Amino acid sequence: MGSASCRGEHRPGEPMSAYLRPATLDEAVSILAHTPANILSGGTDFFPSLGDQPPSEPIVDISAIREMKKISSTSGEHRIGGLATWSEVIASPLPPCFDALKSAAREIGGVQIQNRGTIAGNLCHASPAADSVPPLLALDAEVELVSKAGKRHVAVSQFIIGNRKTVRRPDEILTAIIVPRALDEAKSSFVKLGARRYLVISIAMVAVAIKVDTSGLISDPRIAVGSCSAVARRLPELECALIGVPPQPGIGAVVQPKHLSPLSPIDDVRATASYRRDAAITLIARAIEACVSS
Repeated sequence: MGSASCRGEHRPGEPMSAYLRPATLDEAVSILAHTPANILSGGTDFFPSLGDQPPSEPIVDISAIREMKKISSTSGEHRIGGLATWSEVIASPLPPCFDALKSAAREIGGVQIQNRGTIAGNLCHASPAADSVPPLLALDAEVELVSKAGKRHVAVSQFIIGNRKTVRRPDEILTAIIVPRALDEAKSSFVKLGARRYLVISIAMVAVAIKVDTSGLISDPRIAVGSCSAVARRLPELECALIGVPPQPGIGAVVQPKHLSPLSPIDDVRATASYRRDAAITLIARAIEACVSS
């Protein structure tokens, strides 16, 4: 491998090296514009997914792109760089509506994984059990996708379209997650059920964000459930049922089986579909109660 390829510089017509590590976003999208490649960030999902097989395509390691690591805020939005690690998300001074995302971050593997794994990698891996997705759905987050052809924004609710499937094109990089500031003061919580307390893939998980208006009533509830469908889902009927309700202890009793209609849980080695539905009702009630009692 020549030194130019090590820097990630690639010209059309030249053979593609097996591994490139571009230093800038422009270099990275230029590479992807000319050839299919595996994108590597933290590697915590990528390498386990290979098993005993070598990569089928060249690897473009984007971990050196500093412009994708920042977590920042403006008057209108919060921006989490796609290469921000879970430990950096946890340590960042974000408003209370991000507490659910931070709680989810603490559930992603051990500290070593949190120090290395990235938020973009978790989204692009698109597991039905991806811990980041319910909290981001509850925040109305969107992703920024950049290619040589330009930039586009896609809501997280539209980005993941199936088990391990997203709308990201092969020439695109997920550069950031963008969250509007409308929910800054909302209370949020995340609860997860697994076969044990730590280092576990979830049976069901729930993220809730609740905003209260000046009259003291719930005005903007958001509830999202993961691991109970191929893609995490919001529960709009339940959200509507909570609008105008006083945020008082016992509010979890509002949750009814009919509110889970957007979900489609399956039977697998971790739980049956019926168990997941029962567990989801309990978790949703607990997460709502946690928001109103905090």
